[in-house]
Amino acid sequence: MEFRNGFFDDLLTSAPVRGLVDEATERVANIARASAPVGATSDYKDGIKTSSKLQKRYVGLVQATDPKSMIVEARTGNLSRAVRGAGRGQ
Repeated sequence: MEFRNGFFDDLLTSAPVRGLVDEATERVANIARASAPVGATSDYKDGIKTSSKLQKRYVGLVQATDPKSMIVEARTGNLSRAVRGAGRGQ
């Protein structure tokens, strides 16, 4: 079987793949929000956002945007655990 050169480029930016990526991105973000530590404020939890961009392929991003996010992540690894949890179907 021989594929044309742009086959995978087209596949990685197709509407069905975009839908799967968006679904997975939201699943990770929801798990991260549910397990986010809440201190005096919920700024970290409220700052967990999703976005996507089209590069050579369609990419979903989950980001913690609060200025204290790096400290929270260093202490808890919340986003990393959310990614693993989403992969297990939690």
